[in-house]
Amino acid sequence: MGLTLANKITIGRIVLIPVFIAVMLSYSPERAYLLWWALGIYILAEITDIIDGYIARRYYQKTKAGSILDPLADKFLLISALIVMYAQGARFDWAVQFPLWLVVTFVARDVILILGGLLIELKSRPIEIRPNLWGKLTAFLQVVCVVAVFLQFHMAYIIWWLAVAAAVISGLIYMKEGIKVLNDEHA
Repeated sequence: MGLTLANKITIGRIVLIPVFIAVMLSYSPERAYLLWWALGIYILAEITDIIDGYIARRYYQKTKAGSILDPLADKFLLISALIVMYAQGARFDWAVQFPLWLVVTFVARDVILILGGLLIELKSRPIEIRPNLWGKLTAFLQVVCVVAVFLQFHMAYIIWWLAVAAAVISGLIYMKEGIKVLNDEHA
């Protein structure tokens, strides 16, 4: 099928990740406008996620490459945002900044899911990653968490706890499904 439009948009999102990181690392209180640039890049990247998914479904452009690249792009964007925003928030003592426990929880969940998916691919059979409702809610709440810190929303901690609860629930569901796939292969 070659490189579809949906795949090209996903690759564009991947390219935006180092740009986002570079802008965030260039931030200082004297160049506060860079936070707005970084927020714009982050939101653009998130919008491309919606667009590439829509195009892939609507125009039958689902590919094996897309099924791997799209979730990886999502994970790398989130992990990059969490880590760089945590570092910059601590460095410049932002009023609202990610607590370490939140960063560790989200990063650990995503690393476990990525490694679990790779294990299933290696040990079992190719899998199709299908997000469930809890996974979609988690992704949405994680995006809201990032935006809340960008905007210095003083009640961001409420969103953090909701996102952590959704992340734990969705992570447990995905692990249960992964274990079931591995057990079914050996039955």
